[in-house]
Amino acid sequence: MDQPVPLLPERLTEGYRTFLDDRFVRERSRYEQLGEKGQTPKIMLIGCCDSRVSPEVIFDASPGEMFVVRNVANLVPPFSPDDQLHGTSAALEYGVQALKVEHIVVLGHGRCGGIRAFADDAQGPLSPGDFIGKWITLIEPAARRSGGRGRNESLDVYVERLALASIRQSLDNLRSFPCVNILESKGRLRLYGAYFAVATGVLMLLDQQTGEFVPAVGDMPKKVQMIRASEA
Repeated sequence: MDQPVPLLPERLTEGYRTFLDDRFVRERSRYEQLGEKGQTPKIMLIGCCDSRVSPEVIFDASPGEMFVVRNVANLVPPFSPDDQLHGTSAALEYGVQALKVEHIVVLGHGRCGGIRAFADDAQGPLSPGDFIGKWITLIEPAARRSGGRGRNESLDVYVERLALASIRQSLDNLRSFPCVNILESKGRLRLYGAYFAVATGVLMLLDQQTGEFVPAVGDMPKKVQMIRASEA
C-alpha cells in the first residue's frame, strides 16, 4: 500500500506543534486581538529573502509588530507606475497609505547572493529563470555610485561595499515615491538603513548625515565580541 503524501513538510508540522504548545499559549490574547482588530504595525521592514536573515528573529519582534516585505537582495525599485506587476511597490504603497506605518527600514546583510551575482560577472545569474537577472539590474545605480570594483579590491570586499551602497540606493528609490517623499518631509515618516552581518550577529546602521554605517549597539555582548575576535 502506498504511503500517503504529506500535506506539509514534516519539519513545518513539528514546528507548528511547538508553536501551539509554546508561543501561541503565551501570546494567545495578542493573537486574538490581532484577529479581531487587524494589524496596526508602526514599522515596515524591507529585507532579503535569504533564509539566514529573518527580521522577526533579529529584532525579537512580536506578532503584528512589523510589516515585512522580503525580496532578492532587499531591493526597492524606483517609482514607476505602469501596467506591469510590482510586488514590492504594491507592498510599500499598502504599508504607507493603508497601514500608515511611521518607520521604514531597509535591511541588507552580509554575503548576499543577489549582490554577489551582480558583482561577479563570472558567476552569472542566480538561476537560469526569467526574472532574477532583470531584478538585480536594480543594483546598477549603486554600483555606479560606489565607483565599481577597485583594481586591487577582492571580490568579497567589493560585494560587502556594494551591499552598503545598495542600501543607500534603495533609500533614494523610496524617496522617489510621492507618498513617501511627502510624509517624510512632514515628519510623519522616517527612513532607515541597516546591515546585518550573518556570521557575527553585528548590526550596522546608516548615519544619513555622514553616509557611514555605524554599530547599532556600542556595548556588544561578550559572546558576540568573542566571535568577532576569533574571526579577526
